[in-house]
Amino acid sequence: MTYSVAVSGASGYAGGEILRILAAHPDVEIRTVTAHSNAGQPLIQHQPHLRSLAHLSLEQTTPDVLAGHDIVFLALPHGQSGQYTDALGDTPLVIDAGADHRLESVADWDRFYGGDFHDPWVYGVPELPVAGSKQRDRLVGATRIAAPGCNASTVSLSLAPGVAAGVIDPSDIVTVLAVGPSGAGKSLKTNLLASEVLGTANPYAVGGTHRHIPEIRQALAAARRSTGSETGSATPDEGIRISFTPVLVPMSRGILATSTAPIAPGATDDEIRAAWEAAYGDETFVQLLPVGEFPRTADVLGANTALMGLAIDRAANRVVVVTAVDNLVKGTAGAAVQSMNIALGLAEGTALTVNGVAP
Repeated sequence: MTYSVAVSGASGYAGGEILRILAAHPDVEIRTVTAHSNAGQPLIQHQPHLRSLAHLSLEQTTPDVLAGHDIVFLALPHGQSGQYTDALGDTPLVIDAGADHRLESVADWDRFYGGDFHDPWVYGVPELPVAGSKQRDRLVGATRIAAPGCNASTVSLSLAPGVAAGVIDPSDIVTVLAVGPSGAGKSLKTNLLASEVLGTANPYAVGGTHRHIPEIRQALAAARRSTGSETGSATPDEGIRISFTPVLVPMSRGILATSTAPIAPGATDDEIRAAWEAAYGDETFVQLLPVGEFPRTADVLGANTALMGLAIDRAANRVVVVTAVDNLVKGTAGAAVQSMNIALGLAEGTALTVNGVAP
């Protein structure tokens, strides 16, 4: 069977990456691409690297244009997807690469985003430990999927094994991320101009204000539930505290997240490493590196791979996890297509690669 696909936000970075991956997918046909201000223009004018899709033109993003496909991908800024998802009730599979359907808490949405709250969908991070299994199990047969925030999924994958196994204390998580500006989208912003980014590192959303924080807490709470430590009187993410500091660095794409948390009392070095090995030892797209090795963002460029290095700092009594991803692939579009494959019962790795591009 060949599935018909429409991609909204096709002139942007996330939409373009979804299209790049789907262009090599044997089971889909990209029939429709849409945009807002760029509607009416050839797709190739905005995505000149997508030569195989040069026959497509950008149409207006409306429910009528998006309807009638087997699969719709929404690659829109937060607050914009909901108006379309409400109108796509007859579409068999809708995947939102924005934030509108990620959060379960209305209070978190109001605090970090604002605007209309929409019901949460199945979270599109297949490898994430959750409730004694993997999020993959919940994606089988799903009809509505919320692709993750790139920073959020990187940090969540980094620490969820330790939270699920009870070998780290999630009440004092500190994570600092070096991130490429493509994660902020294509919109023209002064702070993202090359002259503002090249030759410097710029922190932003400092002091607990980044919108991905509640998404991380939600994911780690789901991992912690597998320990059976939650009580009926506690909110799911109670006791999960995160100091989260992203830093823009002069690379177009990529995330290098350094996340640390205190070692749980009594946890041995062998138990700590075993938690990550058990979680990801059989995974294709999340790989734990050998002892003493740590990843570079260059190693995952263009790949649907999260590479992870683990250190145990007994002097500071903390576990240190360094994870590298391509924010546009494993962080967004790759996760969306991987989740699509699972939902449809296709081979999970179809059209996705573990091989990066070098140099």
